[in-house]
Amino acid sequence: MRLPRRLSRAPRAPRMPAAEQPSAADLRPATPAMGAGRGLAWGLALSAALSAPLAGWAASPSAAQLQALESALNGSDPATLKGLLADGPGIDAALLERRWSALREQFPDARWQLTPGTPTQKGQPTVNLRVIGSRVEGSVSYRLTGDQVLELRSDGQRITSQNLLREQTILRSGDSDLPVSVLIPDAVLTGQRYDVDVIFDDPLQGALVAGGIRALSSQQVAAMESPAVELAAMGGGGLFKTVQAPYTPGSQTWAVLLVHPRGVVSATKRVRVVSDRAQLTP
Repeated sequence: MRLPRRLSRAPRAPRMPAAEQPSAADLRPATPAMGAGRGLAWGLALSAALSAPLAGWAASPSAAQLQALESALNGSDPATLKGLLADGPGIDAALLERRWSALREQFPDARWQLTPGTPTQKGQPTVNLRVIGSRVEGSVSYRLTGDQVLELRSDGQRITSQNLLREQTILRSGDSDLPVSVLIPDAVLTGQRYDVDVIFDDPLQGALVAGGIRALSSQQVAAMESPAVELAAMGGGGLFKTVQAPYTPGSQTWAVLLVHPRGVVSATKRVRVVSDRAQLTP
């Protein structure tokens, strides 16, 4: 489970012809290049061993445990949260506690919600985790939404392992929540070519927009870095890119930045890379 990283300034757009170049006023809302890569290291912020095997003897956490975890995430005492977790596959309790504290500093009003998810193909229960938060920095407001689907295991008292099945985070700035669609698959096969598309849902109506997309390394994800995303003028209302998955199982994380006169949208999406077609749907 993860958390948003430090707010950083949006990357400088590459030089465009004068007729196409946005004015400084047009791009002023573009402050966070942050959606880029855990653009939000959010949720239960765990950055390593996300695909580690789960302990076979462990059971799913009870409803009471999930309620306690939600209360701890929404509370103010790091020790309470840490006390509900045990180090194990996908969980570093101390690291999680530090990232949770960092997120609360960035988004003091952050709220977490845990709800039962759809069972996996093998009948294992899953948990939907959502975090929302906001902050104002100078004259710019930021609004965070992060979603994960998790497989959790418990020893009856503490959560001992997690498997991250889906993850997407979106950070918006500016006066309005620009509607966008992130059309990136949750899982792909090793070596597969697939589309990474992010589009504005509403017509641009002549607005000059810019955007960029880049892959994040596992080191950048683990360090919750906000890497620079190179911007280019967009003419089609979205970003469209065809990429290739690695030839070894694991994951890819994509960072996207869209700049519009009414605000900025930054997003990250984690894609599972699997070797067996049966694993495409958990």
